Amino acid sequence: MAIRAEGPAEAVSALRDFGPDQQVHARLQLSGKGLLRKPVAGVDVRGDGTFMPYRGAVRREELDPASHDTPFDLVRETLE
Repeated sequence: MAIRAEGPAEAVSALRDFGPDQQVHARLQLSGKGLLRKPVAGVDVRGDGTFMPYRGAVRREELDPASHDTPFDLVRETLE
């Protein structure tokens, strides 16, 4: 919660402009059980303070948390 308490991130301009909603301020990544390829999922805290659940380590796929109480419930379900 300390990350969110810092307030929104500032916009960044590199080759293009990145608003706070496009920046990852912090990331929680977990891996599940598996022999060869363990499932990976986590939650990004965006620069605007929103949570975005995802799955995948190299290729991240954003998940829609609308049908779950919290984004963390969706991550738990993905790893089970």
